Amino acid sequence: MAKELIFSSAKKTIYRDGDTVIKEFCEGFPKAEVLNEALCNARVETIEALNVPKILGFTTVDGRWALIKEYVPGRTLEELMEENPDKLEEYMEQMVDLHLHIHAQACPLLNKLKEKTMRSLKTVEQLDNSQRYELQTRLDGMPKHTKLCHGDFNPSNIIVGDDGKLYVIDWVHASQGNASADVARTYLLLALKDKKKAELYMDIFCEKTGTEKRYVQGWLPIVAAAQLSYKRPEEKDLLESWINVFEYQ
Repeated sequence: MAKELIFSSAKKTIYRDGDTVIKEFCEGFPKAEVLNEALCNARVETIEALNVPKILGFTTVDGRWALIKEYVPGRTLEELMEENPDKLEEYMEQMVDLHLHIHAQACPLLNKLKEKTMRSLKTVEQLDNSQRYELQTRLDGMPKHTKLCHGDFNPSNIIVGDDGKLYVIDWVHASQGNASADVARTYLLLALKDKKKAELYMDIFCEKTGTEKRYVQGWLPIVAAAQLSYKRPEEKDLLESWINVFEYQ
């Protein structure tokens, strides 16, 4: 069976090769980041309550690093949302339930979300000293939790398997910390594409958990600033618009 292209970007290309997925990174991509992704996935895949495609190995292809993972037959939740807009609320309910299921797990060997975020804030060039201090102070005052956080939880990273199970992929940003910080990042990731979907997700999460919306919103300036560290031009304007939003109605 010939390799089948699944996704391609400037930094990575993903293929299906039989029962495996090969994720090839661009030339010069840091080895440490490749191995970190493999390590995070390997730690999370041991949690029996979750469906996480396993890392099978890593290699090089024409001098470029590559990860080999299990292939899961199915469709992404993002594809299903686009094809069935009348079922959006149903799909979003499933997404929130899955996120809550993830947060109910523990993975004590992962990095701490708060420490990881603090490091990101120190590297963001767009922040002046006053903004950086304000954000770091706010982050330091947030409750310290150790819940499993995905870090990039969005519909494109959820596979609705042909077997009916929900699989979660791309755990490179996984950490342990405050679930509302993870929810705030998902909100931003959704808002970058569709603000209405982001609001629906936030409303369902807060209703299901009894969490005050303003508490989750309190994380948005922190998470938005940390997201700027990825230096994605298409995200810059929206993220910067959140940095100075410290009070909510």
